[in-house]
Amino acid sequence: MEMSQTDGRMEGWLYTIRHNRFGLQFSRKRYFLLLDNNLKSFRSVPSDHNEEPDRRASLDCCIRVTDNGRESFHRKILFIFTLYNTSNHLDQLKLGASSPDEAAKWIRSLQDASQKGFPFPDCEFVSHAEKGLVKLDLSKRTRRKVSVDWTNYSSLNVETIAPDVIAPSPWKIFGCQNGLRLFKEAKDWDSRGKHWDDHPAVMAVGVIDGTSEDIFNTLMSLDPLRSEWDFCFYKGCVVEHLDGHTDIINVQLYNDWLPWGMNRRDLLLRRYWRREEDGTYVILCHSVYHKKCPPRRGYVRACVKSGGYVVTPVSKGKQSLVKHMVAIDWRSWNLYMRPSSSRSITIRVVERLAALREMFKAKQGRGFAEFISGEFMQTKPCLSKINTRPLIPEAKRVDLDLVKADEMEKPSSARNSLMDLNDVSDEFFDVPEPSEFDSLIDNSPFSQGHSQIKLPSPAGIVKKLQDLANHKKGYMDLQEVGMDDKSTFFYGATLQKDPNLTMPCSWATADPSTFLIRGENYLKDRQKVKANDTLMQMIGADWISSDKREDDLGGRLGGLVQEYAAKGGQEFFFIVNMQVPGSAMYSLALYYMLKTPLEEHPLLESFVNGDDAYRNSRFKLIPHISKGSWIVKQSVGKKACLVGQALEVRYIRGKNYLELDVDVGSSTVARGVTNLVLGYLTNLVIEMAFLIQANTEKELPELLIGTCRLNYLDVSKSVQER
Repeated sequence: MEMSQTDGRMEGWLYTIRHNRFGLQFSRKRYFLLLDNNLKSFRSVPSDHNEEPDRRASLDCCIRVTDNGRESFHRKILFIFTLYNTSNHLDQLKLGASSPDEAAKWIRSLQDASQKGFPFPDCEFVSHAEKGLVKLDLSKRTRRKVSVDWTNYSSLNVETIAPDVIAPSPWKIFGCQNGLRLFKEAKDWDSRGKHWDDHPAVMAVGVIDGTSEDIFNTLMSLDPLRSEWDFCFYKGCVVEHLDGHTDIINVQLYNDWLPWGMNRRDLLLRRYWRREEDGTYVILCHSVYHKKCPPRRGYVRACVKSGGYVVTPVSKGKQSLVKHMVAIDWRSWNLYMRPSSSRSITIRVVERLAALREMFKAKQGRGFAEFISGEFMQTKPCLSKINTRPLIPEAKRVDLDLVKADEMEKPSSARNSLMDLNDVSDEFFDVPEPSEFDSLIDNSPFSQGHSQIKLPSPAGIVKKLQDLANHKKGYMDLQEVGMDDKSTFFYGATLQKDPNLTMPCSWATADPSTFLIRGENYLKDRQKVKANDTLMQMIGADWISSDKREDDLGGRLGGLVQEYAAKGGQEFFFIVNMQVPGSAMYSLALYYMLKTPLEEHPLLESFVNGDDAYRNSRFKLIPHISKGSWIVKQSVGKKACLVGQALEVRYIRGKNYLELDVDVGSSTVARGVTNLVLGYLTNLVIEMAFLIQANTEKELPELLIGTCRLNYLDVSKSVQER
């Protein structure tokens, strides 16, 4: 799909994604033009710059954008992103691009455009954020600037490439074969990498002549043409589509490459993907159990402990550095297969990367991305209906009046909506192609077992909503554990402190020098330096489970913060409450205390007393998995993140504290990482650092607010909120 991008201007074809009055999803192709902070929609490519659009709107600070990932629409794979109003989540515009790179460029351009549309003086800043955006505005009020920093999204920003954590690599090279370097994951005590586990993690690294996007599409495909390069692959299907970044897949393997007498193997994997800002694609997977896809006769189900790909663009995007990693238990009798034989099979698996390289070379840098939709159309015995989740649209969405371009100047707050860019009349305007229409009917939830479409009754709708509310996920991580009931507790002290770093399910402070921050001359040399100390002292932590979000822990009577307040002390508290979705809602709250007056620290004071837009553009988290599986380390990364521009954050300002309630489940990308981390949680040591980003010479150098080290957390040992 053609798309062009210049300074302050972005244009190209996108798909608007909507639901009709029957709850069925449909898409319409429209040409969008983003000029400065104005977004316009056309039915065809405009002939000149003065052509009137069908619809248009201007952007300001009250709209956010979410990356919804990869979805199938009537035999098309689209990469979805949604603009929504922070004050009204029903006011939204869902768009689809034909490639992940296109979607990323549009998201970045919309974020940059927000700087040109300033917020209203009476605009309420509520951080329902995923990489922060703006509001589509049709009125003409006086506007003012806010201190928001979008440098983290600049393609020229070196921070999107270099890690912000100093840590040794666990990978040790052990050979080179078929033009690939081969590595194994070594233990901390195995400095030379000579020890081999029974089921070692093995990685192959090579350079492929192809773009990272083409290679990503090829790796994600489960089409039969995958066998052109993947000699292990026999057939595959999607068992369940969880969201745009996560699905459950079943893959059957050939057995002619396995040792003689070894039965055929298949895999049931939870697959997660994301795109980094520098164009790197990460695909991660591990084995799960799914009730709709039990082990099949004639196959032995192998267990992938961790596996995946990292595809990084090099040579100005013309080539890609590809890493393929696997740790797998082949489930063979020890008497039949020695560990060395199992290891050899795993090494053979990662060598398919050489076959992928040769295929791209033969196709002159092109994969078979045009076939990627095949995985959504296959019907296998284990394949359940893809979770397209047809929504019953609210009445407000169905009966919205059309807003024409010539009505934009009329002063009416009722039209101040993202929905203005949706074509309500298009519900029946474009007739789908016959095959597309047949597919829509065949896949609709109303056509199962019936020859004609039947509309749901009101009672049926209510029952459907109740079923969705009570629905449990259809798969389970193999490492997943339960949760015990706990007694009442004291907020700020439910997680034990262990400075000796030996006690499981405990906390300690992490070494600040592990983390890199902006130095005094950062604006000139772009160099980061080791942190020396922290501004605040960590004094407590909570590890709580509940059936709902637990907000404002700092304001609860009997807690650590209120106890200090009752004594009349001058201490100020900074609380980071990470709200993690899982089998329950888990709250990991970290408490930091400042003993000196807040006024002595201008940057922190500006953050504490600033508005939410300012806070979203400044609060930064640096994560680090110091001990744990490489798949978790790869999923979490070691790069600083502006939290308020990636997740929904609610800021609560108390008399002697500021609390940040971070909803980790507000992003599909973060939710996928979280689900993976929870599966390995008891084997992880997690380190984090928090800071306020310094943007000016006066604010530099940066200083860490605080650090923490979480030792082998266990969801079964979380304290249950009653």
